[in-house]
Amino acid sequence: MSNPLKKLAGQTMIYGLGTILPKFLNYFLTPVLTYAFAAAEYGINGQLFAYISFLNIIFTYGMETTFFNFYTKNENKEEVYNNALIMLLASSAIMGLILFFLAPTIAEWLSTPNTTYPTIFIVWCALIITSDAIMAIPFAKLRSDNHPLKFSILKIINVVINAGLTVFFILICKPAYERGEASFFATVYNPEIGIGYCFLSMLIANAVTLFLLGKQFASLKFRINKELLNQMLKYTWPLIILGLAGMVNETLDRIILKELMVDKDAAQVAQGVYSACYKIAILMTIFIQAFRFAAEPFFFNQAADKNSKKLYAIVMKYFVIFCSFLFLGTMMNMDWIKYFIDEEYRAGLSVVPILLMANLCLGVVYNLSIWYKLSGRTGFGATIAIVGAVVTIAINIIFIPQYSYVACAWATLAAYGVMMIVSYVLGQKHFPIKYNLRAIFVYVILALGFYGLSFTYQSIDNLILKLALNNLLVLLFAWLFYKLEFSNLKNVKSQLQS
Repeated sequence: MSNPLKKLAGQTMIYGLGTILPKFLNYFLTPVLTYAFAAAEYGINGQLFAYISFLNIIFTYGMETTFFNFYTKNENKEEVYNNALIMLLASSAIMGLILFFLAPTIAEWLSTPNTTYPTIFIVWCALIITSDAIMAIPFAKLRSDNHPLKFSILKIINVVINAGLTVFFILICKPAYERGEASFFATVYNPEIGIGYCFLSMLIANAVTLFLLGKQFASLKFRINKELLNQMLKYTWPLIILGLAGMVNETLDRIILKELMVDKDAAQVAQGVYSACYKIAILMTIFIQAFRFAAEPFFFNQAADKNSKKLYAIVMKYFVIFCSFLFLGTMMNMDWIKYFIDEEYRAGLSVVPILLMANLCLGVVYNLSIWYKLSGRTGFGATIAIVGAVVTIAINIIFIPQYSYVACAWATLAAYGVMMIVSYVLGQKHFPIKYNLRAIFVYVILALGFYGLSFTYQSIDNLILKLALNNLLVLLFAWLFYKLEFSNLKNVKSQLQS
């Protein structure tokens, strides 16, 4: 019996290539954009990408998870693939056309007296959302067929094109235009597009990726198994609610922040500041996304093993430990990380530790979600997500007018914290797993304690000394993990068989 934890870790690393590099490239675009555009204009970027994330859930309606569930259990995998892909192709085309024709109305609705949303931005966003949805099942098939390297290469190509074009337009063409040059680069840049080059770059990258996925689409057979389709739709409809509620928790704050603040001019700036600071929590977000890509098919494939519950408990423990390490590492290096955004945006750095802990809770929710996905009780998942959405909406509506984006950060943490607790309680009732709560709490409290300890010497003026002391605490956390857990990591097989 091979060590399944090593397999999960290895696949997480490979998927990480497809998420870490892309996220890092996008992360390094943050200083490019925040130094090139004022916070109010950058707020357009943040708001529209929030809408893209939200609408991606509607366009895919849980079909990825449904695909994994039926693909691993059904002998005729081709039928599962055909059903899922045909459904997404048809629905994405219909919804994409609706967005396309409503683009002028949407642009007018989003615009304010001081901020204009050009119609072409909405058209590009509609095409981005549609292409994302169309690619969802081919990418899911690569994951389920254990082709993480191909998955990662395609994701990397996508983001390299996206980042490369963004840098070309913003760092090369924009300065040439502003200097009044008569060069090719100056003629390429259109100031009326401005921040919109982010959307154009992503659209071009998606078009190239669709072309590279041609083999996946070529294998499609336009035949639908109606009986199987009905089973898949019955499984997926609660996931639509789960996904929508999840996006409420993740993106609603950036969508409604501008609407709920009293001072509309300040609101557009606040939206830009919050969107920029949200990206500083990137390391945690990257790891959770890479883990989710690897873990979902992994959990389904391990479900038949008699020791699967023990394995899920072990995975949860080390997941939380690593997230605690990322929290500590990020916060202890904030004195230099903050320079990735322009000074205008740094007023919002106080929300970063809150968002990091919120993401840790979200990662735990992903781990806990396995109980209702494996048991087919996806309705519970929808209920949990709705509870989180209610918390998000209530806190944002009540507190945004007074506390601006700080309320958004606390709402995110509260929502994911409540979802984590509810999911754990329901899971222990319907699909009990003996998690090592003691170890989990110890490492989280240890990370928070070291972070709190760093405040005792914040008055030190020497930046190098302060960073050295901070990172000594990070190393101490890593050393304690090594002393307490390394032997356990080497003996995962014996733990599963005990």
